[in-house]
Amino acid sequence: MPSLKEIKGRIGSVKSTLKITSAMKLVASSKLRKAQQAIEGMRPYERKLQEMLAHLTMQAGGSGVGISSASLRDPIRAYAPEIPTPEPEPEASKRVAIVAFASNSSLCGAFNANAVRLALETVQSCGDAQVTVYSVGRKMAEAMKKTGHPSPENYQHLADKPSYAEAAALAEKLMEDFREGRLDRVDLVYNHFVSSAKQVPVRETFLPMVPVIPGGAAGGAKESEADYILEPSASELLDELLPKSLKLKFYTALLDSNASEHAARTVAMQTATDNGEDLLQELTLQYNKSRQSKITAEILDLAGGSQEQ
Repeated sequence: MPSLKEIKGRIGSVKSTLKITSAMKLVASSKLRKAQQAIEGMRPYERKLQEMLAHLTMQAGGSGVGISSASLRDPIRAYAPEIPTPEPEPEASKRVAIVAFASNSSLCGAFNANAVRLALETVQSCGDAQVTVYSVGRKMAEAMKKTGHPSPENYQHLADKPSYAEAAALAEKLMEDFREGRLDRVDLVYNHFVSSAKQVPVRETFLPMVPVIPGGAAGGAKESEADYILEPSASELLDELLPKSLKLKFYTALLDSNASEHAARTVAMQTATDNGEDLLQELTLQYNKSRQSKITAEILDLAGGSQEQ
């Protein structure tokens, strides 16, 4: 049985830990509010833009002749495959880039582990393709480096401070490589923010792009639904909107991952605080029982000594 001094030391240690976890929970919840507002404000805009792009794609491509990915040097047709189109075949993609998002620090539950596991599964699914992993976040960069996929450049700072300018620059680089034929496919791997208590690791195809109407099939807009008066033409609008849409999608994934990180850390620190308080109650009870037993034993010793006299 531990002594009173040992129990008292453990109580002090738990109290110190509780101060840290409580402070971290407050900081994470404060950051979560800002990150949640950012991602929830971005999603409706992105969904509406995707809907408009799907309609414009149908108008530009007609009912049978879609936007083909065969001509990679065409500024419009470099991003989107023919409509309708199946998912790209794994064996057809010989050069694949994966942009994987995680955090720079730990103490956020299974957030990093889930993202790393899905990133590794994505790498394995590429088979014999030449895979390049762009790691956003120190934890992802370290995990990918151990598996032989170091990031070409350092993008760790984006995990803490999402920047549209830097995210757009990386997206532009990937789009340029795709246009020039240096890449056949680009995938995004990140944690999708559903709620404060739920974050789901997801894998999305960034390039080639398939405009999707929410609630409908990819590129499945009916011509009657695309009731837009266009000025200039649909092709000219796609020239302008497709690159912006891709950059916005990339930035949305970054915001999604950032909000998921703060939500996961808030829940993890709340759980740690609750467990610490339970442990503190058990240790306090154990300390009081041991102290009471010691006092009782001393009283009995005094009583026994007085009777001997």
